[in-house]
Amino acid sequence: MSSKRSHRIDNSGGAARLSLRGAIGGSLMGLANLVPGISGGTMLLAAGVYPRFITAIAELTTLKFRFRSILLLGVVIASAAFAILLLAGTVKGLVVEHRWIMYSLFIGLTLGGVPVVWKMLRGATIGTWTGAAAGFAAMGLLAWFQVHGASTRAGPSEGPGMLFVAGLVGASAMILPGVSGGYFLLILGQYVPILSAVDSLKMGLKAAEWAAVFDVCLRVCVPVGIGVVAGIAGVSNLLGWLLKRAEKATLGVLLGLLLGAVVGLWPFQEGAPPQIGDTIKGQVLTEDLLAELDPEDYPTAFFHPSGRQLVLALILAIAGFSTTALIARFGEDEVCSGE
Repeated sequence: MSSKRSHRIDNSGGAARLSLRGAIGGSLMGLANLVPGISGGTMLLAAGVYPRFITAIAELTTLKFRFRSILLLGVVIASAAFAILLLAGTVKGLVVEHRWIMYSLFIGLTLGGVPVVWKMLRGATIGTWTGAAAGFAAMGLLAWFQVHGASTRAGPSEGPGMLFVAGLVGASAMILPGVSGGYFLLILGQYVPILSAVDSLKMGLKAAEWAAVFDVCLRVCVPVGIGVVAGIAGVSNLLGWLLKRAEKATLGVLLGLLLGAVVGLWPFQEGAPPQIGDTIKGQVLTEDLLAELDPEDYPTAFFHPSGRQLVLALILAIAGFSTTALIARFGEDEVCSGE
């Protein structure tokens, strides 16, 4: 009896640690997906629950129901949704007004996941290094496109079909560490409309304006939500299959994506006010269009930091790295375990 009771206590403790890591990882995932250039999958990887999360989705979509998988999915999704609903407006404002500060912090949070992935590898192979190089190169190309394609994005398309595609592509990217779902929403012209809809939903709920809440849900949340579910299910099953059949190479790619994500997060950039005649979202700016342009739609430009900014950026990056390292300490024995 005593051994059975001890086993139940151990399982309970393991579930509690898993829930804590899932809550932290889910919150960071929600926060990350509000910011173009930041990967939600990276945050789950840094929290040490990424392989479990992928496995849990693969199990659920193939009708295999396990308590720990359902628990982890529920905690991650609820935490991410709460973070998005609570912080959509705030994070958007912080990134627009204090981009270099936020990016410095996220660089640290991202790099903090590298030791976690390395521990999962348990010894690198040629396939690991090849995959890492490919992942890093892919993120380098994405960062290049982010800089050179920033001012030539097409304007937003309307309708549920485009919102479904945005949810599908954004969620697929969101699952991959190092790949920003928010950035792909920006490319598709759906980033600001979706975040604005989330902010409107929050305001409607606070004011108990149920007609407005229903309108936002029907017009935006439903098509985006269907796309998100389809994207997450498809990519998670593919990654689960790859992790079982080519674990070392797959983890190598994930490591490369993680390291390469930092390339696109160089912190010393800011929104640069455009001029009349510049092309933004496929439109040539006139005086009237320029007056109506929100700061969040400004193209970004790099700047030379002061000594104080360099020191503060380093401190923030170290703080982010330390935070991720602390998260990884919870249930450290379970990071590579599938049980």
